[in-house]
Amino acid sequence: PQSEIKVISPEEMQTLLELDDVQIVDVRTPEEYKEGFIYGSQNIDFNSPTFEEDITRLDKTKPVVLYCKSGGRSAKCSKKLKEAGFVKIYDLNGGITQWKFNGNELETLQ
Repeated sequence: PQSEIKVISPEEMQTLLELDDVQIVDVRTPEEYKEGFIYGSQNIDFNSPTFEEDITRLDKTKPVVLYCKSGGRSAKCSKKLKEAGFVKIYDLNGGITQWKFNGNELETLQ
């Protein structure tokens, strides 16, 4: 199957979060992640030396939603996932900044 990268709005993201098989990945640093993240997401730091290895834990056949702070890192990450053979890749436009701006809640680690 052909890989596709789709840049999505926070509204589209809301819909995707309701799917059972979606994998939500926060590509920011662990420090940024702790300060607040989107419900159900896992943290895989794009700048980590183990990034290439870390993404192998994800299921290539299931959709992956990526986000960072404002969309820069997630765009680069999308390309990497496409190269790695992931089928459906969604990139949150404007990142977590836009998500909050739209009035969506964040989870925090207590």
